[in-house]
Amino acid sequence: MKTRRLGKTGYEVSEIGLGCWQLGGDFGPVGDETANAILDRALAAGVSFWDTADVYGGGLSESRIGAHAKSADVKVATKLGRSGSLFPNGYTKDGIRESLEASASRLGVATLDLAQLHCVPTEVLRDGAIFGWMDELKAEGLVRHWGASVETIEEGLICLDQKGCATLQIIFNIFRQDAADKLLPLAAERDVGVIVRLPLASGLLSGKYDKTTRFDESDHRNYNRDGEAFSVGETFSGIPFERGVELVAQLKGLAPEGMPMSQFALRWILDHPQVSTVIAGVSKPEQIDDNVAASERKSLFPALNKQLAEWYDKNVKTEIRGGV
Repeated sequence: MKTRRLGKTGYEVSEIGLGCWQLGGDFGPVGDETANAILDRALAAGVSFWDTADVYGGGLSESRIGAHAKSADVKVATKLGRSGSLFPNGYTKDGIRESLEASASRLGVATLDLAQLHCVPTEVLRDGAIFGWMDELKAEGLVRHWGASVETIEEGLICLDQKGCATLQIIFNIFRQDAADKLLPLAAERDVGVIVRLPLASGLLSGKYDKTTRFDESDHRNYNRDGEAFSVGETFSGIPFERGVELVAQLKGLAPEGMPMSQFALRWILDHPQVSTVIAGVSKPEQIDDNVAASERKSLFPALNKQLAEWYDKNVKTEIRGGV
């Protein structure tokens, strides 16, 4: 597995990481046996960066990782700020400390490798006090580094202005390309590691869905399809599902011959050198092998990347809901 430097953390992490939202059951039920098999396969494949959050399954994802990763050579990033005690307007330093201490307990560590503010409201970021608290908690030794997971480019730019911000997690994929213009170059300039989530737009870019596809009732692709539970941008990257299926059909005609859609989508992201790692979630162990294979694929031709940018501007950008 190829590695990249995660910004000013100095961590060398696999360029294909593991998104652990699924391990909390938010994409449908995942049993302990399947969860353990996923984590085992990730370790065997050299996937050394795992991303979770305190709210994934009410702590279940963290607990599963904690029971599994104690002797593993992985960096575990968690997130905070979406729990009911904090979100949307209950943020305090003590509340954040309590949240982080609970995460550390579930993960079985004294100090968290990386703690990320988890899509906290824009007005909280603009206020700025929360950044000072994270700096203080780092100084106390509760976290080694802190970063932020954001919904929009505006929020990302606010975070990049903070010297203590070591990483930035963003939605970035063929359906959400805007970060390439300003955000990625600025992150590189300030030595902030970029973590990409939703690389396959909640699975749309795998090319495996059609308009008749149905999802489990507990799957956010069912209950948050139009933003009923949280930001619509977190589900299918804000693209209406049926329209997304149509757009993927167009993309299939642009993918290099013999390259699966999922690897095509991941390779496009990896072709941006400012990206440190791509956290691809899976619900089956074998999907890890497919994701990891994208790391070994050759870079796409510049002409194809230019074509994809033009296609995005013409066909996709106006379809996005939830902001970019």
